[in-house]
Amino acid sequence: MEAGNTPVTGEASKAENKDTQTAAKPAEVKFGFERKRTRNLSEDKRFKLFSGSANRALAEKIGAYIGVPVGQVRLQRFADGEVYFQLLENVRGVDVFLVQPTCFPVDQNLVELLIMIDALKRASAARITVVVPYYGYARQDRKDRPRVAISSKLVADLLTTAGADRALFVDLHAAQIQGFFNIPVDHLFASPVLVSYFRERNLPNLTVVSPDAGGVERARFFAQKIGAPLAIVDKRRTDINVTEVMHVIGDVKGKTCLIIDDIIDTAGTLVKTVDALYANGALAVHACASHAVLSGPAVERITNSRLAELIVTDTIPLCEAAQKVEKIKVLSIAGLLGAAIESIHMETSVSTLFS
Repeated sequence: MEAGNTPVTGEASKAENKDTQTAAKPAEVKFGFERKRTRNLSEDKRFKLFSGSANRALAEKIGAYIGVPVGQVRLQRFADGEVYFQLLENVRGVDVFLVQPTCFPVDQNLVELLIMIDALKRASAARITVVVPYYGYARQDRKDRPRVAISSKLVADLLTTAGADRALFVDLHAAQIQGFFNIPVDHLFASPVLVSYFRERNLPNLTVVSPDAGGVERARFFAQKIGAPLAIVDKRRTDINVTEVMHVIGDVKGKTCLIIDDIIDTAGTLVKTVDALYANGALAVHACASHAVLSGPAVERITNSRLAELIVTDTIPLCEAAQKVEKIKVLSIAGLLGAAIESIHMETSVSTLFS
């Protein structure tokens, strides 16, 4: 092979590889999901947990919860960016769980996931379950304009074709995405972790707010769990990542408002919703979301907004700028994912995690 197409080696590449394997560790609020353990998976020789480079820290927390170390792999890149992946453990006949969110850089992490699945399949793993805490391309789930791709369906086909036997997701942007897969899908919600946190906070005179009509079901569920009324903000999208908040449906005057969303990307919708709530008489505004994408001007917008706090989960590792913002706090869903992984491996009910 030409020099430009060989894997990067040497001390510099080792440091680079270490950086890709270890996610940054933001300041976290240690409040998560706990349940009675049913079995020690460290004694199960037919179970292994592996991770890509997208969120290694979360995989290690999951491994600590279930008592299984993250499997050893060689994950590097050629000089031109091409992925090189090798399993350093035997997986023949093993039930394998592979943790890899397809967050930024989305395409790079997606291709990495596909290559890891292919390697596991060719190494004769008995079953491959992809654990995708954040599903990239989830927002492109329908033809909302002429001549556009349904990219969410395409990604589902890619994962299945690569060799995934089962999939585990957290807070899909649209629940019907499960129907894009011809393999079993388990869909988790971060709400048990988030609800527990806000129950502990016991915010006074609380009203739960959905930032758009599409999130009403999610917000209603949250409101029922904490016993709070519901309000809705009418949002109209004028372009990609550009929204215009119209008006608030519901009484928020004199209330403490809690905005519930699944994804915060550029934070444009979030800060406009905050402004709309204050304009309608809200006393304080808090927010929580499952996936802190926080791209572009998001961190600056949140920092300069009147938002009291933003609670997110660690499905996506926070960028360096977001880690420095005191009003952004992280809750870990490692316990929730660990419990679901245990249930899938032991073939017990996953839905009981939400009962």
